[in-house]
Amino acid sequence: MNILVTGANRGLGLELTTEAAARGHRILAGIRSLESSKEKIIELQQRYPNQIIIVPLDTSEEHSVTYAASEVAQRETHIDVIINSAAILLGREQKLDDLSFEDMDSSFRTNLYGPMMVIKHFFPLLKKGTKQSIINISSEAGSFSNAYGGDYAYALTKSALNMFSAQLHKQYTPQGYQVFAVHPGWIRTDMGGDKAPGDASVSAKGIIDLIERKVQVNDDVTFIDFRGQPMPI
Repeated sequence: MNILVTGANRGLGLELTTEAAARGHRILAGIRSLESSKEKIIELQQRYPNQIIIVPLDTSEEHSVTYAASEVAQRETHIDVIINSAAILLGREQKLDDLSFEDMDSSFRTNLYGPMMVIKHFFPLLKKGTKQSIINISSEAGSFSNAYGGDYAYALTKSALNMFSAQLHKQYTPQGYQVFAVHPGWIRTDMGGDKAPGDASVSAKGIIDLIERKVQVNDDVTFIDFRGQPMPI
């Protein structure tokens, strides 16, 4: 399969790229900047030179997304999977009375508009693929039933991403696509921190199992964990 992974140079995105390459897939590794945290993805590309293509892709800027899509279209005939992994976590300690709307704007641009722009501009290539999947990396923080005080920017963007995923699921599942918002668990990454109980590599294995359709999920379920189990909305 040809798999587009955003945020592929760090955290879960890097683990997804590593796992997918180990299984023989071809990965378009979207990274925001060739100057930012590039060492590990370049090392991985050297290990899998025929499988990993590094694609400059800043998901917060539409011109970057459109340019990346046009560049990929000149190289690839199709893609089969889009995994939107790139995200930011801003204003974690902010209470309502000191909430920064600059952080809110940045969070929505990256965490919601980013996946929307990626899917919009790469969809012509996705339509040409087979057994297509769209995986939006979400979080239990975006669950209404598990709402908690704080993380306003992150939680609200993930909640909105869940809704967007549900809309896509409704539209494209009848055409044979898989569309899921996936909670990867609280995992040890730069974002999750060292105290997180989950292993990003384990989450990555589960997500790749999903796109390989080794795990079957009911058609009426959109928000799931990395094992394919339904998550509460």
